Amino acid sequence: MTAAEFDQKFEDGEDISGHVDWASGRRPNLQPKRVNVDFPNWMVSGLDQEASRLGITRQALIKIWIADRLKEA
Repeated sequence: MTAAEFDQKFEDGEDISGHVDWASGRRPNLQPKRVNVDFPNWMVSGLDQEASRLGITRQALIKIWIADRLKEA
């Protein structure tokens, strides 16, 4: 099946699930990439306090704050 035929089936509301290999699906630009950052103790303490207040992990807080900042830029 060509891409155009696949697209047409999708647009027509046909069930295309039999034509998709869900196990090999990827989400472009969402693959995690490890980055190491060193923070002074006072920053880590502040991050931990804010994360605890919000009921999330330190890592989640950092991700949220950086994502918010990048959206503004």
